[in-house]
Amino acid sequence: MKKILIVEDNIDIHNLIKEILENKKYKVIDSYSGTEAFMVLEKEKIDLILLDLMLPGLNGEEIIKKVKEIPIIVISAKLTPESKVNALLSGANDYITKPFNPQELLARIEVQLRIYQNTIQTSNRDIKYKDLLLKEDEHVIYLKEEKIYLTKTEYAILKQLLLNPNKIVTKSRLLELISNDTLDGDENSLKVHISNIRKKMRKISQEEYIESVWGIGFKIY
Repeated sequence: MKKILIVEDNIDIHNLIKEILENKKYKVIDSYSGTEAFMVLEKEKIDLILLDLMLPGLNGEEIIKKVKEIPIIVISAKLTPESKVNALLSGANDYITKPFNPQELLARIEVQLRIYQNTIQTSNRDIKYKDLLLKEDEHVIYLKEEKIYLTKTEYAILKQLLLNPNKIVTKSRLLELISNDTLDGDENSLKVHISNIRKKMRKISQEEYIESVWGIGFKIY
């Protein structure tokens, strides 16, 4: 049974979401503030977080930046494009506005759970996502069980994208993440490296794995 954490301080909305989830046989964990949410995360293994942005204590934006490796769907009354963009760039996986349609909410939950089910940490040093397998001990990445011959910088880039499946990683953040592995770090060279990675992957599979988010960054999907 998948375990979902609701972080919402409005009692009526919280109870509505809880009823929707329990009717679909999800295990629900309740939290009414950002601080309480972190206390839960220290004790429970959570599969997905439903997060309001306007919370007492730690706000939703702060939670998004701190939580890693758990899909987050924001449910917020903030309607501005800036709010949505900021939440997604900070690390949220999806954003739905209040009032919401229960069936749409359930569909978005199922999509995120399915995406993260495809990302399997096979060991402390192996990461599998769809047909891609990163083997840290060998310092190589396989696509459809065939080795992709990558440069050191290309490997570092693809590794960071695999660690953040279906999340937008901004260009500046990606350059920061790979800085320990390579000195080859500016936005122009990043575009060239991404292009080279795509070309090498297309020699093995015609499926596209890396999406460019215009003017912002990249994500693997």
